[in-house]
Amino acid sequence: MHPNAKNIFVTGAGSGVGKHLSLHAARQGLFVLAADLKLATAAETAQEIERAGGKALPLEIDVASEASVQAAFARVPDGRVDILINNAGLQIVSAVEEFPAEKWKLLTDVLLVGPFLCTKAALPGMKARNFGRIVNLGSIHSLIASPFKSAYVAAKHGLLGFSKTIALETGAHDITINTICPSYIKTPLVEAQIAAQAKTNGISEAEVVDKIMLQPMPKKAFIGLDEITATVDFLASPGARNITAQAIAIDGGWTAR
Repeated sequence: MHPNAKNIFVTGAGSGVGKHLSLHAARQGLFVLAADLKLATAAETAQEIERAGGKALPLEIDVASEASVQAAFARVPDGRVDILINNAGLQIVSAVEEFPAEKWKLLTDVLLVGPFLCTKAALPGMKARNFGRIVNLGSIHSLIASPFKSAYVAAKHGLLGFSKTIALETGAHDITINTICPSYIKTPLVEAQIAAQAKTNGISEAEVVDKIMLQPMPKKAFIGLDEITATVDFLASPGARNITAQAIAIDGGWTAR
C-alpha cells in the first residue's frame, strides 16, 4: 500500500471479494469504509475487522442512487477517501430476448452507473489532496463475451471506457484508475451463477464448471482472493503511480486464445 493511503472505501463490502478486500486492507492499517446495500452485512464486516484489531465504519449504500452515494460519502470522516474500490455487483443470466428490461437496467445501473457515482463523489477530495487510487473490479467479461450475459458484458466493457476517460481527466494529479479483470473467483456470486448456468444450458453444475467456466483457461483453475488483494496492493503502491487506465487481466491465460 502507498504510505499516503489512510482510508479505503469498498463497495459491496458485505460479502465475497469486497469483504475479503476490506479485511485485508484493515490488516494493512487502513481505515475501512465498508459500504454495502445492506447495512447489516456491512456492519458484520466492520465488526469482524474491529475484533481483529482494525478500524472500520459500516455504511449503507445503493450505488445506483446518487442520493444514497452522496449520503454515504457525507459520513466519511473528514471526507477523505484515498483508495476507492468499485466492487459492488450482481449477475443475471438470460437470453436477451427473454431478459426483463428492468433487470437489464438494474445490472448496468449497479455495474456502470455505480462506479461513476462513487468516483464522482471521491474525486474532488482526491484532487484537493493530490492523491488517489481507484480500482474497479471488472471481469474477464470486460474483455470478452459469453452468451446469456448481455447486460453484465456490456456494463463491464463500459467500465474500461469510463476508466480511460477518468485517467485523462486526472492526468495532472497523483491519481490512477485501473480495472482488475479476473476470470471466475469462487464467491457466492459465482456459486449462484453455476446454478443459473446449469438451468439455462440444461447441463449439470459440474459440467458448468468444467465446460463453461474453466474450459477456456489454460490453467483450469478458479482465481484466488489472494490474487485480487495482491493486485490491489500493487496498484495502490508507489511503484504503480504511472499505471492508469489499464485492464489487468487475471485470467489463467484465457485471453491468449
